[in-house]
Amino acid sequence: MDDSVTPPKSEFLKTLISRGYMHQATNLDGLDRLAEQQPISAYIGFDCTANSLHVGSLIQIMMLRLLQRTGHKPIVLMGGGTTKVGDPSGKDEARPLLSDQDIEQNKQGIKKIFEKYLTFGDGPTDALMVDNAEWLDQLAYIRFLRDFGSHFSINRMMGMESVKLRLEREQNLSFLEFNYAILQAYDFLELRRRYGCSLQMGGSDQWGNIVSGVDLTRRVDQQEIYGLTSPLITTASGAKMGKTAAGAIWLNEDRLPVFDFWQFWRNTEDQDVGRFLRLFTELPESEIAKLEALEGAEINQAKIILANEVTSLCHGPDAARQAEQTARQSFSQGVIAEGLPSLDINKADMPSLSVIDAFVQSGLAASKGEVRRLIRGGGAWLNNQAISDEDRLLLADDFDTDGRAQIAAGKKRRAILQLN
Repeated sequence: MDDSVTPPKSEFLKTLISRGYMHQATNLDGLDRLAEQQPISAYIGFDCTANSLHVGSLIQIMMLRLLQRTGHKPIVLMGGGTTKVGDPSGKDEARPLLSDQDIEQNKQGIKKIFEKYLTFGDGPTDALMVDNAEWLDQLAYIRFLRDFGSHFSINRMMGMESVKLRLEREQNLSFLEFNYAILQAYDFLELRRRYGCSLQMGGSDQWGNIVSGVDLTRRVDQQEIYGLTSPLITTASGAKMGKTAAGAIWLNEDRLPVFDFWQFWRNTEDQDVGRFLRLFTELPESEIAKLEALEGAEINQAKIILANEVTSLCHGPDAARQAEQTARQSFSQGVIAEGLPSLDINKADMPSLSVIDAFVQSGLAASKGEVRRLIRGGGAWLNNQAISDEDRLLLADDFDTDGRAQIAAGKKRRAILQLN
């Protein structure tokens, strides 16, 4: 972040900084003056590489929500065009190229998420969703190179982190991917021209791309626009945010059950509770200060509040209450609770289905080796009894009269086996 002489005066930047969203900015004083004088439009881009976003994108979604709550206009840029190229930022290798149909399907899945967090409409601060395919698909290549290519230095592009990472590891960086930064810079230029957009936000890995857009607009249109990034979010133990042994924590319910989403936040490390409450909820900072000061077993109450608040925003208050109730019944009362992740088992398959297979297929473990380690460490459970036999098969007696059994990985993650 650049050194600002005076503390920000605009509500947007004051809140953004106090809650921990700020990492770098191109001209913080200029952006603060603009945001204090008038509503500004700001955008974040999301490529359509999957039919859902995951928790790693949630900080950007919350930044757009904060922008709107403080009287400004968010623009959600769907990367229908840039997805065809692939962003090399933070990637060791090129993404698989998707068909136009796959990109459109993914875009529709991602749209559902933003409808929960932002208010869309025609008002001055209502959110706008646009697709960069509108202009990128229409580019005439030679004319584009002539008009905009001269404003990009190969020397400078070679110094961008996304490029340096590949080159240092001697991994292939295609000419297609090398163009990504130019296209993203052009997105910013187009959004300023079309919608008066004056700010691009993104994760810290997007800093080079964002600065390229600021420079291009200054060179071509002689207009001052701004860039701002959020920090890379890792857990207190150093793990990447949103990644678990069982896979990504998706924001769409059809990719991840609500209970698993709730449980992810309930399992937050003690040292992360206050930080995550500031970033991923809208609780007042005075209340967060009290919650993060809790110690010992009491910190678990703060984690439940964190899980409820984040789940309420993403899936609705009713879903959050149901998830908490399921957890309480399952973990505190020792019963098979409704709402846990479930695995349907065909009776015909049961004689040969091992407990290890059930753990992997239900998503409680990523591999058979992980289940074996759980068993050896006493962390694998069937119907509240520790499993000691790594070769144990599921038996008819394991299921209750409703055809259900419960497995658990440790004390916090459980699933239902439903016999059909």
